[in-house]
Amino acid sequence: MQGLMMNRPLMISGLLQHAGQNHGDTEIVSRLPVGGTHRYTYGDAHRRSRQLARVLLSLGVGPGDRIGTLAWNTHRHFEIYYAVSGMAAICHTINPRLFPEQIAYIANHAEDRFVFFDLNFASLIEALAPQCPGVEGWVALCSPDQMPGAAIPNLHCYEDLLAAQSDDYEWPQFDENTASSLCYTSGTTGNPKGVLYSHRSTVLHAYGSSLPDSLGASACDCILPAVPMFHVNAWGLPYACALTGAKLVMPGPHLDGASLYSLFEEEGVTMSAGVPTIWLGLLQHLQGNKLTLSTVKRLVIGGSAAPPAMIRAFDEQFGVAVIHAWGMTEMSPLGTLNAGKNKHHTLPAEERDRIRLKQGRSIFGVELKIVDGDGNALPHDGEAFGDLLVRGPWVTSGYYKAEGDDAFRDGWFRTGDVATIDPDGFMQITDRSKDVIKSGGEWISSIDLENIAVAHPAVGEAAVIGAAHPKWDERPLLVVVRKAGQDVSRDELLAFYEGKVAKWWIPDDVIFVDDLPHTATGKLSKLQLRERLRDYRFSGA
Repeated sequence: MQGLMMNRPLMISGLLQHAGQNHGDTEIVSRLPVGGTHRYTYGDAHRRSRQLARVLLSLGVGPGDRIGTLAWNTHRHFEIYYAVSGMAAICHTINPRLFPEQIAYIANHAEDRFVFFDLNFASLIEALAPQCPGVEGWVALCSPDQMPGAAIPNLHCYEDLLAAQSDDYEWPQFDENTASSLCYTSGTTGNPKGVLYSHRSTVLHAYGSSLPDSLGASACDCILPAVPMFHVNAWGLPYACALTGAKLVMPGPHLDGASLYSLFEEEGVTMSAGVPTIWLGLLQHLQGNKLTLSTVKRLVIGGSAAPPAMIRAFDEQFGVAVIHAWGMTEMSPLGTLNAGKNKHHTLPAEERDRIRLKQGRSIFGVELKIVDGDGNALPHDGEAFGDLLVRGPWVTSGYYKAEGDDAFRDGWFRTGDVATIDPDGFMQITDRSKDVIKSGGEWISSIDLENIAVAHPAVGEAAVIGAAHPKWDERPLLVVVRKAGQDVSRDELLAFYEGKVAKWWIPDDVIFVDDLPHTATGKLSKLQLRERLRDYRFSGA
């Protein structure tokens, strides 16, 4: 016997329709790439998204067609999210920080029919266009007076296209498992791989990420996604904000500490989310200028582990809770978030801090397990660590146009992370499987060693990699960027580890550099760093 409930499909368009009807006067504020600030409301966004859906129909776009974007976090990009998916096409966000050859590969592999772009990418588009013969037209996200002079074939003006259409459009209803959006991940070997989300998975992810023990979004919030909309759909925040009616502040390309601080204060931001490098920049701006944060209550950090020193600084100096989160492009992306339990309130501060450094508990719907090298399940005792596997309704079951990838096995996705899970369900990443240091048959966590290094007051950024050793196979090598105006020696840094980790974990050497390489999504690139230091040898090696 089945229940007598209405079977209404979960539609991305329904999120914006809900926001337009119930939070129609709530603001969406954007810092534009070309300068200036744009303000309008969810009601305006809903109207313009319906106009854009009509534009797409007039261009011949149909269900399943891929529409690419090379754009920052702005109101126009927000409209594209909803119009493209809402009319049953697929919104394909492309990371402009990738190499041009990778961008061309991704656009061609996705078979994008049209690409929408921000003006500061005009020269990139001019170079890309000849490499993307399948793209029928390029749409500049601007008004007619701002149109670029670059030699771009089949160039359209976004505002001209919208002005020619009415908002008399009714969102179609269709199977909720229909593909909605496409993101490519470079976290896998070989060419970037596509992750194809559905309407169902996206709406469920928006529900899950809005829960109190998750991002906790509400209509009382003002949320600024510091993570770009081309990075796993800004971690789903454009959807969660519409679902809850939160005020939405879009920073455009302006992600430096000074720009973020001014937006936080001017717009009353209560919550933001981004990678650690963004928050390190903000922290340095705050400390260097003796500033305070008047409205921000919580910062969500994902992409890579947050240094404990940064978590403590935001908490103790600025009264801001830094919340660890973890996920992947393949997971839409949210998998876990570090929300404490009632019983943790009475724990000593040191014990609470230890828990707070973990990546957190899984959101309902996401299942986690760890396995050994033979695939055998390991206990959730907080001690055993192994390869982390996940499954759930917003976890991909395979890559776009790819078959037989060994990351998918028996209904589980192999994340490539090495982790522990404690009896309360708190997961902690100890390393990427490719970054763990194998020394004398034992494993050393590069993340733990990096967190200790960045706690030193003279260290701005640090990375630890395994370097070849004649006796131990690999030994930890610490690579450090000093803070401006600060000095610290090799011996001082190595002494800083004493009493914090086992002696055999302490790095064998320290190299000081001016900068560390990062990926297109802002993560530390161990791959590039190992390439830089491929000729390094320990003494006697």
